[in-house]
Amino acid sequence: MPTFLKVLGAAATAAAAFGLAAPAADAHAIWFAQRSKQLAFIYGVGADDLDSVKRLPLVEKVAGYDAQYKAVPTKLRVAGPMVMVDSDSPATVITGVMNNGIWAKMPDGEWVKKTKAEAPDATITTKNYKYAVYLNGPLSAPLPTFPDQVVQIVPVDAIPEKLGEPMKVRVLYKGRPIAGARVIADLVNDPDAEKIVTGADGVATIRVRNQGLNVVNAIYDGPSDEPAKAAKMEHEATLTFVLQHAPE
Repeated sequence: MPTFLKVLGAAATAAAAFGLAAPAADAHAIWFAQRSKQLAFIYGVGADDLDSVKRLPLVEKVAGYDAQYKAVPTKLRVAGPMVMVDSDSPATVITGVMNNGIWAKMPDGEWVKKTKAEAPDATITTKNYKYAVYLNGPLSAPLPTFPDQVVQIVPVDAIPEKLGEPMKVRVLYKGRPIAGARVIADLVNDPDAEKIVTGADGVATIRVRNQGLNVVNAIYDGPSDEPAKAAKMEHEATLTFVLQHAPE
């Protein structure tokens, strides 16, 4: 068991036997955001922050890195209804990985947490992984690829300083640019936006939407690692950064 899960105690143990609602398989993502000047682990979509505590058994890894991208000991901590991030020293980048399991879409459009064998009438079955990268301030060097991020969004150039400015992002699959990833600029405030599909270079050009929290989202459908259970792997990644507002 990963070290950070051991700190969860009875709260996480009790959460292991949960029943999830049946959202669309690609509707929800993970990201990190400030809550009362602390960094929180978020699972949700749009303005909906869903129950992260009961989903902690699905979190496979959380990691922190300093300004030189050296590892910083990092763990998750339950704080009431929320999950907070603790690191031994200030972290410039935080990453996370969540295994959301196998889901099947039934002919009536409902998603159920079942495999091919358990739902033979399903129109599609997917194994779903969620990835998150959070940038805690300006970067001193280009963002590297992180080994835990099978799909990762990286800025092509420096992140703009103002909302509305164009921004190129590249979607990587196992460290290489991937065509066919579906990108939106703002998962929190515009989750239903028309998706921009990456080309052969893995690049999509978006516009920074907020003078504040920005959660860029990308989804890539890859080959299944368990074809007997799921037809494909759905990898959903976020890149989160914050633009500073004018001085008060």
